[in-house]
Amino acid sequence: MFEYIAVHESVQRLRPDFAVLAMTAEGLGNGPSDDLSTGWLDVAGGRAALEDPHVQAWREAYAAFGAKPKRTRPSVDALLRRVDSLPAVNRVVDAYNAVSVEYALPIGGEDLDAYRGPARLVRATGTEPFDTMADGVPAVEHPAAGEVVWCDDEGVTCRRWNWRQCVRTRITESTKNGLFLFERLEPYSLDRLHAAAEDLAARLRVLAPDVRIEGRLIGPTDL
Repeated sequence: MFEYIAVHESVQRLRPDFAVLAMTAEGLGNGPSDDLSTGWLDVAGGRAALEDPHVQAWREAYAAFGAKPKRTRPSVDALLRRVDSLPAVNRVVDAYNAVSVEYALPIGGEDLDAYRGPARLVRATGTEPFDTMADGVPAVEHPAAGEVVWCDDEGVTCRRWNWRQCVRTRITESTKNGLFLFERLEPYSLDRLHAAAEDLAARLRVLAPDVRIEGRLIGPTDL
């Protein structure tokens, strides 16, 4: 599916330094959070560096498309502010959240089987549906025009680049096949980006030794 994942030119014009490493993992071994996955979160919390230059780069990227990064923080910024009590969700989500914190890197985790068409990073028109929860009940919202969003053929899968995921594609305890998006801006090195992906792949193999993992780096020139 990697040949169909795309970053629209309007996003690349906004941040020419943006690159995303897309990784699929088929045959995941998920389940409720346990001592192993919460241990990963505890270790990550002890290694966190809130003022990593990459976090500041993401704040600047948010401001560039009109978001207020102090109100709707980049995902890694929000996680780093919770290092004393990182939330346990399920084993796979705990794994990628721990890697996100340790590497100061936004990482999105998606249920690949819930996708309708390929993942695309675009500037929103403002009409796309985004399914979420509001006051504990299902709701449909719409992004602001010009907002950077991940989407598929059915709607927005993640708002404000990596701020909030939709309900439909989130990874649950029953997810078998996942798509992970490792999102990088300068000055973050590509070597560190690949190291983060390899770290997550190793953790996923601990959870499911037979998991099948593939990846590709997508950027201005498909590096």
